[in-house]
Amino acid sequence: MLQFIERHRIVLSRLMVAGVLVVLAISSSAWSGRQAFFASVLVALGLVLIGLAMVGRLWCNLYIVGYKNQTLLTTGPYSASRNPLYFFSSLGGVGVGLTSGTLTVGVLIAVLFALTYPGVILTEEKRLEKIHGQAWLDYMARVPRFFPRLSQLVEPEQYEVHPRLFRKHLLDALWFAWAAGVMALIDGAHGMGWLPNYLLLP
Repeated sequence: MLQFIERHRIVLSRLMVAGVLVVLAISSSAWSGRQAFFASVLVALGLVLIGLAMVGRLWCNLYIVGYKNQTLLTTGPYSASRNPLYFFSSLGGVGVGLTSGTLTVGVLIAVLFALTYPGVILTEEKRLEKIHGQAWLDYMARVPRFFPRLSQLVEPEQYEVHPRLFRKHLLDALWFAWAAGVMALIDGAHGMGWLPNYLLLP
């Protein structure tokens, strides 16, 4: 099962996004009147998380592009977390959910991440252990799996970057902003009466 999730994680992620969009297409925020301010707070918080996710993923890609699987990365974001890309992706996913103006969608996306990514991470860790052996086990012993421990952050004065490869990964960070734009379009379509409101989500 874990290998299936690892092998098809991109397809599964797209199906997850499609499912969330279907829910959003037939629902809207339950916050109205004076409570509408709370929806605005959720949207603002979502945008903050999206910003952190985009910067974080670019930071991670700066270190990993051109080195993945070949070198055991232990500096930069990888000195504070073994899976910083997944951490920042989860922030971005929850952020996108919150830009719907509801807690429900943000929590739903967080739950989907919690159900999907631990298996993916475990499978990748087994693969990396085979590649790097004892060095990987030592790294596992001192660096947390998911949530960053910023007190352990170590960055070199200089680092060799692969600019052509890095440029190809720049768009990886932008899909969070695009997804927030889609959320705004869906909200506008509800406001115009172009989409039905079968559900009111808190």
